[in-house]
Amino acid sequence: MQSRSPASRTGRPRSATADAAILAATRQALVDLGWSKLTLGDVATRAGVAKTTLYRRWAGKNELVVDAVAELFDELELPDSGSLAADIEGVVLQFAAILARPEAKSGLMAVVAEATHDDALRERIRASVVDRQKRLVLEGRCRAQERGELPPEPDSESASRTADLIFDMVAGAVVHRTLVSAEPADEEWVRSFTRVLLQGLGT
Repeated sequence: MQSRSPASRTGRPRSATADAAILAATRQALVDLGWSKLTLGDVATRAGVAKTTLYRRWAGKNELVVDAVAELFDELELPDSGSLAADIEGVVLQFAAILARPEAKSGLMAVVAEATHDDALRERIRASVVDRQKRLVLEGRCRAQERGELPPEPDSESASRTADLIFDMVAGAVVHRTLVSAEPADEEWVRSFTRVLLQGLGT
């Protein structure tokens, strides 16, 4: 089933407070009920809003969970630890800690599975999670170039391709380690991963 396109909305503007309550309630419902038993009705009750309020904001359960999980990843911050290696280790440990949270684990795995047959949902994941978090790669690369740890890119197209590749390598490795292999991304693993990543980048 394809995700429904969001309907045009009129009337009162959205309430940021209501949105925050709904997303928090969604994450708690994921912890308490799991993906399969989570319903918009339960989320609405937990958030103290009408069910119609959810449908005015989200087309359905899939989209709601994407946004609830995406908000968790917005907590990620790139530390300024004085070196590219230390910066990578810091943000990867943060990423792994978020993925270890039950609401992130169950929500992300579920929507990724649903997105295999839902193009609109796949694009929502890309826009809400992937594209938003590429900021960390861009910031980290810029900082490393200023330190002289990485060479500048020859042009904007090459810079964009490299940023995509770095993001895919980091996110793919950590998601596979924590969610697919169910192994810990602890400090020892993160140090080893960072060393391999940087050697691959020629640093």
